Amino acid sequence: MTDASGIDWEDAFANAAYIPDGMSYLEKWRSAAAAFRQTAMGELDIPYGTHPREVFDLFTPDTTPKGLAVFVHGGYWLDFDKSSWSHLAQGALAHGWAVALPSYVLAPEATLPDITRQVAQAISRAAQRVAGPIHLAGHSAGGHLVTRMACQNAPLPPEIAARISRVVSISGLHDLRPLMLHSMNTNLQLSEESAAVESTALQPPRAGIETIAWVGAAERPEFLRQSSLLVENWGRQGADTRLVADPQRHHFDVVDGLTAADHPLCQAFVGE
Repeated sequence: MTDASGIDWEDAFANAAYIPDGMSYLEKWRSAAAAFRQTAMGELDIPYGTHPREVFDLFTPDTTPKGLAVFVHGGYWLDFDKSSWSHLAQGALAHGWAVALPSYVLAPEATLPDITRQVAQAISRAAQRVAGPIHLAGHSAGGHLVTRMACQNAPLPPEIAARISRVVSISGLHDLRPLMLHSMNTNLQLSEESAAVESTALQPPRAGIETIAWVGAAERPEFLRQSSLLVENWGRQGADTRLVADPQRHHFDVVDGLTAADHPLCQAFVGE
């Protein structure tokens, strides 16, 4: 749909059409994740709720963890689960962090406020198993969900929220209002009220959290805008924010740096 601005919002959020062999990444992710799980040390499908999708995987290093790193997957809150992303735990594990990857109930079965609460519950349950600081990272819709945990009104127990010290939103969505003009809103069911409440760029940030908006420099303009908006709005409110435009990276390969301990993205995630 095109609004008064002249922007075609269907096209603005399209990624695969602008990435060479874009659809091939789905199988690449699944294969890499499955291969990683064959050798990784950890526990799969730990429940944090009663729905079959309310489960998380927890991978652990061979030493006492430095803390808990959580990665939340994307897919416009409509697609994927944790099983396609296990390999992204590699870098943080190499730094000595335990890494949790939750699934959540997808829209339209769940609304975005529902999903926000589920991710908070997953983080809380994982944090009961791993002591120390909590770092969060998420991709695309997952970037929204982890920055949502850094908002003052995040649905987290105070003792868990106080442990979160770093959030890395990778190509995140932080202004959800344009999605009301996209056909996917038939399933997302965003209203003016829920879009505003769930738009992290419109919410006050929690103090004491370093937030990094990491985006591919070759991404669609809307994703560049979304990351810039979060950094600008939260920075004006005194939050510790930083914007990184990763050269030549697009929406599908921008997460690859999480697999390598020496990659700047992974180092930003673990804070080293």
